[in-house]
Amino acid sequence: MSERYESASQPGGHRYRLRTYYEDTDAGGVVYHANYLRFAERARTEALRDAGVPHAEMASQHGLIFMVHRLEVDYLAPARLDDALVVVTRAVSVRPASVQVRQSIFREGEERPLAVLEVRLACVRAADQRPGRVPARWHDALVSLS
Repeated sequence: MSERYESASQPGGHRYRLRTYYEDTDAGGVVYHANYLRFAERARTEALRDAGVPHAEMASQHGLIFMVHRLEVDYLAPARLDDALVVVTRAVSVRPASVQVRQSIFREGEERPLAVLEVRLACVRAADQRPGRVPARWHDALVSLS
């Protein structure tokens, strides 16, 4: 499991830094494609936490959660064993009951992304998975990731 070692909101999106480990790779030392989804999920979680609006609080206070509704990934170059990576999360659009984010995964110090994910998250009631309105604090935090 890749561990978080730094996370921060900055102009142009939230940056989440991690390192890849042996368990993230295939037999050839290349990061397995599904692990990019895990990296992106952690980065979204940390982006909200760093903005002061963690997922757990939205669930406990409002009974709402975010669920992935749609996901597209472009794999552009492989990450490898022991790479330091940066996941940049930006909000593309924030609507009353959904948010679209773009997450770009870079090898630290490089400008060309290794993967780009387009993720649409639906805000739903935890009890029945019916659509719910994004609470104001979360809405504002997501807009700040633009």
